Amino acid sequence: MQRILKKNKLIYNYIYLFNKTTLNMKLQLTVLFAFVLISFSFHNENSAIQDFQGKAYYFSQSKMDLGNWGSRMSEAQKKQMKDRLKNRLEKTFVLSFNKEESFFKEEEKVDAYSGATDSWGSNFARGPQYKNIKENKLVQEQEFYGKKFLVKDQLQSIEWNMGTESKLIGKYMCFKATASVPTSELNWYNFSWQDLRDEPEDDTVKMTQIEAWYTLQIPLRHGPAEYWGLPGLILEVSAGNTTILCSQIVLNPKKKVDIKMPEKGKEITKNDYQTTIKGKMMEMRNNRGRRRS
Repeated sequence: MQRILKKNKLIYNYIYLFNKTTLNMKLQLTVLFAFVLISFSFHNENSAIQDFQGKAYYFSQSKMDLGNWGSRMSEAQKKQMKDRLKNRLEKTFVLSFNKEESFFKEEEKVDAYSGATDSWGSNFARGPQYKNIKENKLVQEQEFYGKKFLVKDQLQSIEWNMGTESKLIGKYMCFKATASVPTSELNWYNFSWQDLRDEPEDDTVKMTQIEAWYTLQIPLRHGPAEYWGLPGLILEVSAGNTTILCSQIVLNPKKKVDIKMPEKGKEITKNDYQTTIKGKMMEMRNNRGRRRS
């Protein structure tokens, strides 16, 4: 019942916008098309959603932030650094999904300079991620310096603000939604040396602003990485200095999409995993300091 009320509210918002006299003709047509899509999704969701399964292919691009260090580098040095870090700044992923489950995994690349995989970066990269939206369950594999962990927790809580802007991504009409989430919750698997600094006295929580684009033509609540919970598949996300964009979707392939929940590794929560990483990195820093003294 709650989901029906949300859909009705969204439909009423589009009707209101359509009736405003200040809208130009182009925007009127966009709003009308959106209303048709929402109505179609609402009336067909219970039957059509049963058949949805497939794979979505994404690529991500991150901007390199060199901070104060970057001001002392020449443009040639910055370019060389960017080339060396390309595997960390540009990645490709596959999201396999059905009605209730999804599995998100990075496609492994070989480093153009060394001819090997990025072993250091992999310690702080997002591991294979299983999400179950019906059970509000996250299961994610992480490997940290050769030790395997199985992170089990709830899905990331995201309070989406639904917008009325729309755009085409490929052949899919998408709608905008925004949210604000604590940065540490989005990057719980990652590490920065700043994490070992003392906490600020004012207890300020750093937030990341999120902009997502979802399509009602695929009425599933899945999305890449930590993102989910919108009334359609998320095809684009911008958060912080990273943008994730869907480049291809394969719906209802002849071969059934196989989604398996990860099972190997020491079971741990997201918070405990963060504590484990910080403890290990602090130990490494202290050992390095003793060797220099």
